[in-house]
Amino acid sequence: MKTSAAPLSPGRRESDLLVIKGVSKTYGSAAQGVMAIRTVDLTVRAGEFMSIVGPSGCGKSTLLQIAAGLLPATVGEVQLGGTKITSPPEGMVCLFQQYSRSLFPWLTVEDNVQFAFDHHPSLDRGETEDRCLRYLEMVGLADFRRNYPWELSGGMQQRVAIARALAAEPRILLLDEPFSSVDALTRLELHGLIIDIWSRTGVTILLVTHDVDEAVFLSDRIALLTKRPSVLAKLFENKLPRPRDPVSSGEDPDFLSLRHELLSRVLDPR
Repeated sequence: MKTSAAPLSPGRRESDLLVIKGVSKTYGSAAQGVMAIRTVDLTVRAGEFMSIVGPSGCGKSTLLQIAAGLLPATVGEVQLGGTKITSPPEGMVCLFQQYSRSLFPWLTVEDNVQFAFDHHPSLDRGETEDRCLRYLEMVGLADFRRNYPWELSGGMQQRVAIARALAAEPRILLLDEPFSSVDALTRLELHGLIIDIWSRTGVTILLVTHDVDEAVFLSDRIALLTKRPSVLAKLFENKLPRPRDPVSSGEDPDFLSLRHELLSRVLDPR
C-alpha cells in the first residue's frame, strides 16, 4: 500500500480503476418489476475520492452493492482494474452505515482489526500485530486496542471499522453512508479522519451519501443521480481547494456554489 499520495487536483486524469458500464437494475419480474436504476455509466479514477448523491430512494445504495459484487445487475457490468466483477472481488472493501453490526462484540478492538488479515499466508504473528497497531494508531485508537467494541462510543466503533477496512489494504474502499448514524460533531471528526487517511494512503474511495455538504467537503468529483429509475444526471468536478477545513472550507465560494447547485438538483430532481 502506498504510504503517501498527493490528492487529485480537479481535472487531473488518472487511470480508470472502477468502471460501471450500462448498469440497470429491476427488482421482480419484467412485467411487474420495479426499476430502481435505468442506466448508469460511471468511472472512478485510481486514487480519487468520488461521491454519489441523489434523491432519497433513487438507487444509490443499490448501485454501490452492484459495484461491490453483492448484488447482480439486471443489465450491464462492473469492472475493477479491467476484470469483470461477478462476486465481491479481492482488493475491494465495503463499509456500511450499520458499523456496529460489522464488529464482533466478543473480540477486542485489536482482534477485530486483525480479523481483516488473520488468514493471510505471508504474514507471521509479529507482522500482523505490527500492521494492526499501525492502523489503530492511524485512527487514534491504539490505547483502546484491549477494549471491546461495546465499551466504546459510536464514533470510536466507527473508527475501529475504518481501521479494519484499511488493514485489508484494499485498492478501493466503498462507503455506504458510514457517518449518518453518529452525531454532528463526531461526523466532522470522522470527515477529517477519512480525508487524512485517504491523502496518506492513496486508497481510492467511492462514497454514497445523502448529505450534500459531506459530498462537497470530501470529494474530488460528485456523481448526481436522478430520481428513480435513476440515470446519471451530471458529474461535477469539485474545485474546492485542498487541504480542506471543516470551518473555513464551508465558507469558500466554490463550496457554496457547488452546494447550491447540488441541493437545487436533489430537491427538485426533474
